[in-house]
Amino acid sequence: MGEKNSGEVVLIGTWQSGYCKRVELALKIKGIPFEFVEEDLSNKSELLLHNNPVHKKVPVLVHKGKAILESLVILEYIDEHWKNSPKLLPDDPYQRAKVRFWAHFYDQKIMVAILPIVISSGKDQEKAIEDMNESLRVFEDGIKKDFPGKFPFNDQNLGLLDVIVGTSICNYQALNEAVTEVVSPEKTPTELLSWLNALKEHPLVKDTLPPHDKLVNKLRKKLFQSRIV
Repeated sequence: MGEKNSGEVVLIGTWQSGYCKRVELALKIKGIPFEFVEEDLSNKSELLLHNNPVHKKVPVLVHKGKAILESLVILEYIDEHWKNSPKLLPDDPYQRAKVRFWAHFYDQKIMVAILPIVISSGKDQEKAIEDMNESLRVFEDGIKKDFPGKFPFNDQNLGLLDVIVGTSICNYQALNEAVTEVVSPEKTPTELLSWLNALKEHPLVKDTLPPHDKLVNKLRKKLFQSRIV
């Protein structure tokens, strides 16, 4: 949970959501005090419904009473409003455009591929795992092509791509333990896997990721519920 700040910056989210965790990590990178409000999506609060009446989803960032919605939009808002270093996005417009492209690719092809793996079985699950790892290969190849000689993670400053990757698929060991082997040296692009493992060791990422055992139990519960006919 972020430091209390009299409500100036409030993050409404859930502890296990990668979309919420990316916002939490961005706030920590910028050194912004915030209050985290845990949302029960099975019984949505008036706070959530008031601040996101259209989609009724998390995360929602409330800054001085104004709601900012959608995680990628929130990340850019944080970077633009709090202009202090480190920056999440590069200053050069073309470089920014390339980062935005791959951020959207990640959300549209990789983030959405996780749930089908959790709730499927047999050949359907094998196909879902194959599809996700193929998207990871495309992602790695694109990153290497668009950012030659400097894979996004550099041990010090975390950029936008580090934030979205570090708060989602860095949990791959929980997914492997709870469901089946999804990310592994045999299936996953080598340099991408090295990036994930490096990100996991970054102090801010470690501080932000959900507890491993708690996440495993949550995934197993979702798996069990999906198998009930």
